[in-house]
Amino acid sequence: MLHALRRFWAISWPVLRPLAAGINRFNTVIGRGASLLVLVMLAVGGWNVVGRYLGAVMGRNLSSNAFIEAQWYLFALVFLLGAAWTLQRNGHVRVDVLQSRWRPRRRALADLAGTLLFLLPFCLLMILVSWGAVQSSWQILEQSSDPGGLPRYPLKTMLPLSFFLLFLQGVANVIHHLQQLLGTDPAPQLRNTPDGRR
Repeated sequence: MLHALRRFWAISWPVLRPLAAGINRFNTVIGRGASLLVLVMLAVGGWNVVGRYLGAVMGRNLSSNAFIEAQWYLFALVFLLGAAWTLQRNGHVRVDVLQSRWRPRRRALADLAGTLLFLLPFCLLMILVSWGAVQSSWQILEQSSDPGGLPRYPLKTMLPLSFFLLFLQGVANVIHHLQQLLGTDPAPQLRNTPDGRR
């Protein structure tokens, strides 16, 4: 069985390596773009605070529900669109009391099992569960319930999209974990750079 898996791996490696590198590059671009939204979110949040107090002094409302919701939407975008990049960089919080003592191959096996058994099925489940809500939101062009609020349907679209990006990154991580387990340039972390090089 292991011999057959190694043979399949040797044949598939020329295709799988560029696939993993491409996914890494794509999620890096999306993640870096999402990280820039933090600055926009801070600017909008700062304006909401300043506008509230300055508006009270001037006797005019300088903020609005649209600005307040924009701050919430930007936070959601940073979180949703940055999740795959964070996974790529191994930045998610994990309790690794046991795993930190394991050898690299054993860690790779645990990460591989966790990705195949939990991450990928969970991503597919979330895409399926959220799809109907997104469709309904687009059909009615859902708006905020607050006066002067923002449209909701573009933001709801980000939910299945973010889990699709996370699914893609899970596929790339599966390739990296298999690489560590089966050999062929068994670098401990190909995820350190977007193209898989150090």
